[in-house]
Amino acid sequence: MNQLEQIVAFVRVAELGSYTRAAEALDLSRTRVSRQVMALEEALGARLIQRTTRRLHLTEAGERYLMRAQGILVALDEAAAEVGQGTSDVRGRLRVNGPMSFGTRYLAPLVAQFMHAHPALEVRLDLNDRRVDLLEEGYDVAIRIGSLPDSSLVARRLTRCRLLFCASPEYLSSHGEPRSVQALAEHRCLRYRSGQNSADWQLPAQPLAVHGPLESNNGDVLTQAAEAGLGIAQQPSFLVTESILSGRLVPILTNEPAVRLDVHALYPARRYLPAKVERFIDLLTEAWGDPPIWEQAIGLSPITQQ
Repeated sequence: MNQLEQIVAFVRVAELGSYTRAAEALDLSRTRVSRQVMALEEALGARLIQRTTRRLHLTEAGERYLMRAQGILVALDEAAAEVGQGTSDVRGRLRVNGPMSFGTRYLAPLVAQFMHAHPALEVRLDLNDRRVDLLEEGYDVAIRIGSLPDSSLVARRLTRCRLLFCASPEYLSSHGEPRSVQALAEHRCLRYRSGQNSADWQLPAQPLAVHGPLESNNGDVLTQAAEAGLGIAQQPSFLVTESILSGRLVPILTNEPAVRLDVHALYPARRYLPAKVERFIDLLTEAWGDPPIWEQAIGLSPITQQ
């Protein structure tokens, strides 16, 4: 076996505390990861990981070796990235994570475009709405919309969008159009809720408590409900652009100050950013623009600095 692969397998197992999770991060079978670690131990003549039926932990030799091995892998990444900055060849494996609804609409097409431009590149694109741990799960870059938690990751803003109030023409014909944000309290409101977070609507000054017949943790569900005339929705612009263009939804309260949502690329802090990551981020920035293409399509002007 390749000893570098053995070292990578050992570091992943040690960092994640699990052969199964390490195998998922490396896109290998659990059996192969286990064999790589055992082969490394045999080559070194030392036990690195103590295995039990319930958990695993590093031996004293394993802890010492982990510190050295992590430094070696970081140095190799930086060396590869430094060399990669001087060549137009983008190859290897790029692991990308992004939110589900946004990713299917605006991220996936650009991944395909990037792969056509760089045929030697392999990409794994995972879309979900949970906050993944880039370092723990092995992602090169993640796309995030909205506020960011404090972390050791590097954040680069790609563009920004806004939250829009929308309703179907049928709903507005039956219930009237609210003339102020405060009047929303008298309407049927479709609310987004994630986990235990509040379903109140975001406003620039303070949240607004609203009520209505539907809550969901998926924006597409709320968009479809709004199109069906069930109430008013507050949605990111990228979710409702197509509905507005088709006339299925009508934006309302457009003169009110907008809540801005920044779209960021997150990636691990490194001295040298790998060429595949840097050029992928550059593509996203150029393709989406500011204001983003989905807001340009419905005639929204750039968001003023807040």
